[in-house]
Amino acid sequence: MATGKTYKSFQYRNNLVWDTARRGRTSAPGKPDIEIGSPPEFKGEAGVWAPEEILVAALNACMMLTFVSFAQSKGLEFVAYESAAEGLLANVDGKYRIIEVSVRPTLVLRSQADIAAARTIMAEVKENCFISNSITADVTLDPQFQLASDVVT
Repeated sequence: MATGKTYKSFQYRNNLVWDTARRGRTSAPGKPDIEIGSPPEFKGEAGVWAPEEILVAALNACMMLTFVSFAQSKGLEFVAYESAAEGLLANVDGKYRIIEVSVRPTLVLRSQADIAAARTIMAEVKENCFISNSITADVTLDPQFQLASDVVT
């Protein structure tokens, strides 16, 4: 009789308090508060995080952390990881939703062999990122790889 792998479930909590106008503060135990508000295009103020930005940031962070986890498990050391992400909010059938998110990480590695290993790992990132698996937006991942010896500092 074959035994299947048992998976754990996790819960994450968050509190939100309205402050004024279209602005509030979100918090979680042991973490700093984050000011949240509507973006300027929806009558909000500049200078605070909007939910749209937080969703894109969550996906960008999840992609990075998934890569880092896989790289660590395979013993791949990299010099640097930097990523830009952009989400498109559009009105679809009378409702606004994020319809696509593009994530563009740049990785700096020490050798061509490390670049090859990083490409292999990166090919698994999107399908294993729980945020990309949790949203309906079309997610694209377009990694760039550089040799540390080619990077000008």
